[in-house]
This record gives sequence, C-alpha cells and structure tokens, in this order.
Amino acid sequence: MKKQLPFAMVSVIFLGAVSSLQGSSVPATTAQQAPAMLPAVTDQLPASRVAREEKALQDARRQKLVEQEAALAAKEAELKKLSEKLEQQLKALEESKKRYEEATKVQGEIQKKQQGDKVTKMVKLFKAMRAEQSAKLLDALPEPEAIVLLERLDTKTVAKLAPFVNQPRLVRWIDENLNIRN
Repeated sequence: MKKQLPFAMVSVIFLGAVSSLQGSSVPATTAQQAPAMLPAVTDQLPASRVAREEKALQDARRQKLVEQEAALAAKEAELKKLSEKLEQQLKALEESKKRYEEATKVQGEIQKKQQGDKVTKMVKLFKAMRAEQSAKLLDALPEPEAIVLLERLDTKTVAKLAPFVNQPRLVRWIDENLNIRN
C-alpha cells in the first residue's frame, strides 16, 4: 500500500530539491532544515495513528466493560428475584411442615386414645370373665400386651387371676412394677 506524505513534508522536500537545482534562491536555513524536519514529521505521523488505534482499543474495552456491567446487573436482578422466590417457597414449605406435624400429632393422640379405649374394653372383658378363662386368654397373648392388661387391671382382679396365669409372666410383671417404683 502506498503511503501518502503530509503536505508540509512534501513542500519541505520540494523546496529542498528546488534550492539545490537553482542554487541560492532558497535561503540556506530552509534547505538545512528540510532534512532535519523530515524525521520529526514522519515520527508524528505514526504516533498519531498509534494514538488513534490505542484510543479505539480503549473505547472498545470501555464499551465491552459497559456491556459486561449491564449483563452483570441483569444477572443480579434475576438472582435477586429467584432468591425472593426461593424464600417464599421455603416459607410455604415450613408452614406445610408445621401443619403436617400438627396433623400427625393430633392423629397420634387420636390413635393413643383409641388404643386406650380398646385396652379399657379388654380390661372390662377380663373382669367380667371367670378367672380361669381370663388367665388362659392372658397366657395366649404376647407378653407386652399381657403386661399392659395386667397393669390396667385392678388389684382385686389380678389377685383372682394370679393362681391361673403363667407364673414366669406374672413374676416379670411384678418385677417390672417393683423396678418402676425404685
């Protein structure tokens, strides 16, 4: 690519060439300055181009930074919205958990009451039956249930059942009652 020289440089070169052809029609100082001015003018030309290119690069960098900042601000706003949404969902989950725990607690209490009612019915049944029949049924039950029934029966009924109940089971029940009291 052919470079064009600035007008001032061309005129200095032209004047220098003319002075050498004509002799002394051009003052000596101008002819002597021409070679000295040539490097100064050529140094200014690339420096201004470099400055323009550097300025263009800086402008491009600034523009890129502005775009990145805008993208980051948009991401921050989106993250803030998502954070608020998650907080609301977390609160809703905590409220649901509380309601579930309360419902479970109420259901557990209802089941305990129903179980207690069932045990009460069984206690009445064992009291109404003859001692021998009650003892046979008590021996047929698994030990934890038999112990529960023995605990719920009054002392008078247990005294009637004692001779007919499996003795090792009765001894364990007595031992548990004595250990609880100590």
